[in-house]
This record gives sequence, structure tokens and C-alpha cells, in this order.
Amino acid sequence: MTAEALVRDLRAALEEGGLRGSFLVRDLRSGAELGIDPDREYPIASLVKVPLAAATLERIRRGELDGATQLEVPPGGVTTPGPIGLTRFRHPARVAVDDLLYLSTSLSDGTAADVLFGLTPPPEVTRLLGEWGVAGIAVRHLMRDLVETPAERFGAGEVDLAHALAIGASTAGQGHRLPQLDVTRANAASARALLGLLQALWTPSKIDRSVAAGVRELMANNMIRHRLTPDFASDAVRWSSKTGTLLNLRHEAGVAEHADGGVFGVVALTESRVPAVLQPEAEVLMARVARSLRDHLRGE
Repeated sequence: MTAEALVRDLRAALEEGGLRGSFLVRDLRSGAELGIDPDREYPIASLVKVPLAAATLERIRRGELDGATQLEVPPGGVTTPGPIGLTRFRHPARVAVDDLLYLSTSLSDGTAADVLFGLTPPPEVTRLLGEWGVAGIAVRHLMRDLVETPAERFGAGEVDLAHALAIGASTAGQGHRLPQLDVTRANAASARALLGLLQALWTPSKIDRSVAAGVRELMANNMIRHRLTPDFASDAVRWSSKTGTLLNLRHEAGVAEHADGGVFGVVALTESRVPAVLQPEAEVLMARVARSLRDHLRGE
């Protein structure tokens, strides 16, 4: 099957499954790539924790921060389903910067991320991305903004209403009544921009080698494994990734390192038209689309 025919079939499958997305898979060795709307921007939710981790590790490398410094973290106070780690703590805790990095990146702990943002604010993360030559990723706000949506205002039996609002309140220009879903106000990027960051972390770039290695290890230890992992991880493939989820958005960005030496960056950013919280079919579909793109590049 030609690349054009494959993309056409995958678009149809996404449409039938109630999804739209920005996908890009790139062979990080050769530069060959294949995608679906790879330049379409989306709010990136927890994917912002990857550039945050890189910025924090860079400041540790420069001696501006000490990874062993313990900080007092107030309780997150969030009781709604979803958030994990410190975000659900009921009492203050003292946590070292190095451990906050693990909680933020590998466990996707929003409270840990916001403590790190307190050390390295969004504008500084954006500045460092520019210093590294990584373009197209907008870092604008803290993670706590993502738990201040209509989903937190509805009862457990009415959360689908928040998803219906998320689906129906967007504009043709990707604006949105909810600031967290408006690409001009939210942390936002395209699949191509995020793959540019993955490329810089996995291949020689302006990012210091020790910093890149630290981010790669944090992503390899990602504990959220239900989305793309089943289609990419195996005894012969090391899969390192980060997920992002917000209302009707489901994302994942990662790198598959094959035992035969192949290295593929994969970014899948999706939005659902189905007003439901749990959509395992959407997870399966986005993984199948991403893997089909990767398999085509591998000649499988």
C-alpha cells in the first residue's frame, strides 16, 4: 500500500471512530516521516511536563538548582477521579527536586509539576526551548489550570456534560470558550513541534547530553501504559513516552528504540467527538493509527 492510500484509510478509520488528530512518526536515524495533519496545533495537557523536566534538569546542570533540595509541598486537595500522587495528598510533604521530577514526568503528578514551575516558570521553559532551537511549543500556564474546568463542577454522573461542552464550544480557528482548550491561551503544540523536541532529546542537539539522558530515563519509567504502549513496547522494543489527557483530548508522545537499531519518534494528539470520560476504543484506535504509520516506515 502506498503512503497516500494508508493515510487516506487511517483518516477514514479515525472519522468512523469519532476522532480527529495530529499524528507524526519519524525515523530518527534517516529523517523519513509519515503523518496525518502533523502541523495542526492542540492543547498538550500533561505533555508540557517533558519540556518542564528538560528545563529543570538543565538548571540543575548549570548549578542554578540543587536536585537534593527538599521543598515543602502543600496538599493538592483534589478529590475528583484522575489526578494522582501529591495532587491527591491531604497533608503537606517534603520532597526533593529530583523526586519531584520523577513524580511529575513518570507519574504525571500535576502538583509536583507546579512546584517545579515555581522554580522554573513557563516563560523560562519557553526561553530554554528557544535556546535549544526547539520551536513551536507554547508553555503558558501551570498544571493546576487543568483541574479548573467544568468537569470539576459537575457531579460524577454528569461529567459527560463537561465533555459535551468541550466538544461543542470550539471554533474553526481552534479557539475555545474554555481557555485550557484554546490553542492561543493553553500550553499548545503540534505533533511536528513535539517530535522536534523528541528528536533533540534522542539525537545530538543543543541540549546537553546529560540533560537529554535524564529526560529519556524519566520517560522510560512512565507508569501510564494503557494508551500507545501495548502497540509499541515489547521484548525487542524500548518504549519511552509521556501521555496527556484533558476532557476530550488524549495524547501521547514517545520514542520506540528497536533492538535492531531502529529509532522512531511517535506523536499522537487526538480529540474525541464522543462525550464520554472512558473511551477504551479511542485509546485502541489512536494506537493502531500510530503503529500503522510506524510499520509503514519500517517497511512492514
